[in-house]
Formats: sequence, C-alpha cells, structure tokens
Amino acid sequence: MRVVDTTLFYAQSSGGVHTYVDSKRKGLLARDMEHKVVYPGAAAVMQGDFIQLPALNLPMAPGFRFPTRVGQWSHIIAGLQPDLIEAGDPYTPAWAALRAARMLDVPAVAFYHSDLITLLHNRISPMLDGATRAYLRKLYDGFDLVLSPSRVMAERLWDCGLHNVEVQPLGVDAHTFHPNRADPLARARLGLGEHERLLVFAGRGSQEKHLPVLFHALRKLGSGYHLLLIGTGPQSDVPGNTTVFEDFLPATEVAAWLASSDALLHAGDQETFGLVALEAMASGIPVICADGGALPEVVPEGCGLRVPPHDGVAMAAAVRTLFEEHDPVAMGERARRHVEAEHGWDKVVDSLVRHYRRLVGARPETRISEHHGPQT
Repeated sequence: MRVVDTTLFYAQSSGGVHTYVDSKRKGLLARDMEHKVVYPGAAAVMQGDFIQLPALNLPMAPGFRFPTRVGQWSHIIAGLQPDLIEAGDPYTPAWAALRAARMLDVPAVAFYHSDLITLLHNRISPMLDGATRAYLRKLYDGFDLVLSPSRVMAERLWDCGLHNVEVQPLGVDAHTFHPNRADPLARARLGLGEHERLLVFAGRGSQEKHLPVLFHALRKLGSGYHLLLIGTGPQSDVPGNTTVFEDFLPATEVAAWLASSDALLHAGDQETFGLVALEAMASGIPVICADGGALPEVVPEGCGLRVPPHDGVAMAAAVRTLFEEHDPVAMGERARRHVEAEHGWDKVVDSLVRHYRRLVGARPETRISEHHGPQT
C-alpha cells in the first residue's frame, strides 16, 4: 500500500502533528508499506519520500507556511500514485488531498489534529462559529473517513453534522520517553536544592496553553517548587522560581527533563489530544492538568490530578495535594503502565492500517491502472 500524508503542520520543526507523521511513517515502513509526505516550505524541494512545495510565510504564526495553489498541490500528490491520501489539517492541503483522491479514485482520510472551531472562536470572533461548522461539514463530508484523536473533538465534528468520524487516539514513543532517561544531575544544572520539587511543561507558548495560569500557581507555591518550561519561546512576567528554555529541544533531551522532573503541569483546556501529557506519563511522572479539552481522556484517574481551567490557585493547591497526600512516584509508575498498555505506537499504527485497508479494500480494483497515471 502507498500512503501519502499532506499537512501544513509538518513544516514545523517539532510538534504533535510532526511527531504523529514521523511515528506513523516508521510503523508503515516496518510493515512493508510505502509512505511519502507533502508539506509546505520556502521553495520546491524533493528529497526521497519528502516533497516540500512553496508556500506563503505567515509572520503572525512563526514556523507555519500556508499553501495557496490547490491545483499544483493536488497534481503533485496525484503524481505520487498513492493508494490512500491523508490530510492532517483543514486548510489548502486538505482540499488538495480531496482533489487528488478524486483524480485517482482512491480513498481520502482526514485527521482532525487542529480544533478550527475553537481557534477561530477565540482568535477572531464567536460570531464565526456557525460559518466554521458549515465549512468543516462541507470539507470533511467529501472524505471517506475523518479521524479524531479524542472523543471530545469527535463530538465537535458530530455536532457539525458529520457522520464519517471515528476516534483514533495517538501514541507515544515509549522507548524515547522512559523513566530510565532521568538525569541525576538535572536539578543541579538548574541550581535546585535536594528537596525542591521540579515541575515541567513542554510545548509551544501559544495563548491556548495558558502559561500565565502556571505562573500564578508558581507564585502561590513559592520556595520549594520550581517550574521548567521547554520550547515555549520567550515569556514575560515569569516568576523567580521558573526557568525558560525558549527553543525546542531534541526529543531525547525533552525526555530526559521529563523523567528528571516530579510532575508535569498543563493548563491548556483546548487540547485536541495533549501529546506532552502522554510523554510525561511514559516518562514515569504524574500530570496535573486542566479539566478541559481532551486532557481528561489522556490522563485517567490515578495517573494525575485535574483542576478547573484558568485557575492558578487551584493548580497550586493540586500540586501541594499531590506531594502531601499522594505518592507521586507510585502515581508515575501507574501512568507508565497505562501508556505501555494503551498508547504504544505499534498499537496505534495497527489501528490506522486497519482503517486504511478497509477503505482501500472497499474501492474497485480498477481505480488505478497499474499505477501508470491518474484517471481523468
């Protein structure tokens, strides 16, 4: 089977969608399947299975580029002669994926990684909610299958009137993110004392992550607690008991910091999945998170604590509760076992392949003539 992924989110050097595509690719190749990625960049570049096409830079969204030429994009995808095309965003690449799939008469799958409804609601106006739902219904109604990483996001799509939606949780590299990655010298590098608690968050510093809630919590906690932020970019009004690593770090370094910390703090309440919470749990530490978005699905009871969204006081209280009334080490061990049982990438890729084979098998054998070119 030949699978092509296309998404503007792959242009980022890291992030949840980038991790998903790379992890899925590794699993597909291990199953003797072919995989290619079409994504936007500054210029047209073809390197093996990776095809970068020119797209507009978005100054207000560093790291993102927006393709505008649907026709060019769709013809490039069709020329790769896939048996199945997956779109990882609801923008130009998705429309191009649909057009290419119709040219070839092959299945098209969409993965709803980004919550467009909430994004436009918060960034522009709630008055766009109806139009956004209509747009998603028009776009995704053309796909054979729409995958959602969580039930809460699937419900958003069902509310749009879509019926071709299935929940497909994401996975984590449990070898990279492992308790054994803990660095005994990590705390000393931050200048922390032996008994200080190290809390951590890794991810973009966008407004949806609500980092000010974490800062409020750290001010309430005071001495004895320290927060490490990884990859959030520059931050203002940071408490004295907080360290910021502005740039993205390689996955192995992030894994080492997670395993060396006592707990992950996550104030985001709009996550479509919340991969960093899964990475923390795989690293053997509990998660304290907002009770909103998909995080309650990712962090089950006994693997962490949940707090009301936008409440730094409640988050500080939960941190104290974790260390004073619970056994954080035992909770972290439980979180690791949960990840191993439910979220290994092999299990996720197996599920994806079942979806793919079902869709491809439902198509007539004559959809492509020996892969000699798209039917028109």
